[in-house]
Amino acid sequence: MAAPTFIPHLGDDTLHLSELRIVLLGYRRAGKSSSGNTILGREEFDTVGRTAQCVKKQGQVAGRQVTVVEAPGWWVNHQLEQSPELTKHEIELSVSLCPPGPHALLLVIRVDKSFTETHRRSLHEHLELLSERVWSHSIVLFTWGDLLGDTPIEQHIESEGESLQWLVEKCGNRYHVLNNQKREDHMQVTQLMEKIEEMMVILFICQS
Repeated sequence: MAAPTFIPHLGDDTLHLSELRIVLLGYRRAGKSSSGNTILGREEFDTVGRTAQCVKKQGQVAGRQVTVVEAPGWWVNHQLEQSPELTKHEIELSVSLCPPGPHALLLVIRVDKSFTETHRRSLHEHLELLSERVWSHSIVLFTWGDLLGDTPIEQHIESEGESLQWLVEKCGNRYHVLNNQKREDHMQVTQLMEKIEEMMVILFICQS
């Protein structure tokens, strides 16, 4: 499959994304559907049934058009060869459903579950279905942020050990926490969008 295309939109003298294209990727039951609902600010994704095929939803968020594509997940301890062919196909398809390509891929990880070497290898293998370039556009999105309590996310990442630290570093040390139980907290979505724009600015500078 051809490598996904990422095209930023330029403002007058800074990078400004008048629209935002996001793909949610991750293992099953990680909170992708809930995160999509939090980002769009309303119930768009089914949080009960399993997502077997890609789901694409759109809406206006903070004055811009936002497209969110949720790709079907895989079992957290399954390697690529154990995943159904349909799941693999839909992961490959996900980046082409928001043409000309997503600005950001959000790798959804539950903050209340240990991220082991098996999980790391599984995620890496499934991401290899896409081009190596996806890592430079990826952000680790931690869900179930309410279960962190008073623990800073940086402390959590440090305490989890090498596998999670590898993932965060692979994504350029970009990460964000969502509390999908507090959807009325719009600031968490605003901050996520700011992080995506910051990532795009750096990519634009590097490619100039």
